[in-house]
Amino acid sequence: MGNSLDKITIKGFKSIKSLENFKVKKLNIIVGANGAGKSNFISFFKMMRALIDGNLNRYVRDSGGASDLLFKGKKKTKKMVFETRFGCRGFRFKLVATPDDSCAIEDEARYYSHGTTGWWELGDNNKGKSRMVSEVKKGSSDSSYSKPIYDAISSWQIYHFHDTSSSAGMRNYEIIQDNKVLRTDASNIGAYLYKLKCKHKTEYKEIIDAVRLVTPFFDKFILEPTERGEKEKINLSWMQKGSDYPMQPYHFSDGSIRFICLATALLQPNPPSTIIIDEPELGLHPAAIVILAELIQQASQRTQVIVATQSPALIDQFSINNIIVVNRNNGASTFERLNKKDYSEWLKEYSVGELWRKNVIAGGPVYE
Repeated sequence: MGNSLDKITIKGFKSIKSLENFKVKKLNIIVGANGAGKSNFISFFKMMRALIDGNLNRYVRDSGGASDLLFKGKKKTKKMVFETRFGCRGFRFKLVATPDDSCAIEDEARYYSHGTTGWWELGDNNKGKSRMVSEVKKGSSDSSYSKPIYDAISSWQIYHFHDTSSSAGMRNYEIIQDNKVLRTDASNIGAYLYKLKCKHKTEYKEIIDAVRLVTPFFDKFILEPTERGEKEKINLSWMQKGSDYPMQPYHFSDGSIRFICLATALLQPNPPSTIIIDEPELGLHPAAIVILAELIQQASQRTQVIVATQSPALIDQFSINNIIVVNRNNGASTFERLNKKDYSEWLKEYSVGELWRKNVIAGGPVYE
């Protein structure tokens, strides 16, 4: 947790007009109505990963261009401003639109507070490539200041297990070597679980136990590499209790296979510095949501967790201090971390989820 994210500043990015020095804790449950800005908050993490991975302008292009990223477009907003703080370290930069609607980087700087003057200016790059990343890649004399920040951001994983269709990667074969990390869409779930089965038996057993709690008829996975074409591949075959007939990934319901992916992400050994999960409750039975919340809480003891949700049932499982409410005010997203003291009387009679449903916690579902 040494490189976990402490504070963020986001200005002029999508629906986020201004979010300054916002504190991010070990456990963060983000709630809000449709269109409030939860997804745009998650997009910030995707953009940061793209920057670190050297794919910033691919991200910009796939997002519709710089004009679509700027708050209310180019005429309203001239640049996006970002700052991240990791304890005594920090990283900041600005993004401006170029004539071809991609992004250039301005005023990039890194921060280190021990024995130095603070912010160290790195300059501009009109091609959208980070000078901090270049410093780390080249192994320059100053890279030791940048590398902890680079390592933290490059380890972030933004999980999105929405696609559980028959063509989704999680239901198909994948090469066995694709097992370094669990992919953001769990397309390599079979290969990754096989690695855990062989090398991380404790975590693998914890995942099996969690899946059995949610899927009582599930017995165990059959993770056996097979020759398919020129390469060894593997899929998520499994056994059902009371049967010796091997089941295939397509036999899992959408909720069951999604929970398997969630349990694997949250119980994985050596987790990322920050785990971000978008709407994990989709398709889950209420009993599964309770187990999911326990896994999220356990994971937050080992790493930083950020979850975006619309589920009152999921919110019910957390302390009100863990919850960040997103609202929309004149087209701009606002973010507020709740304080238990403000709701102490209400909480004597109602759960957190009930307060959100009743709109006592502003930002609950809006019925028109």
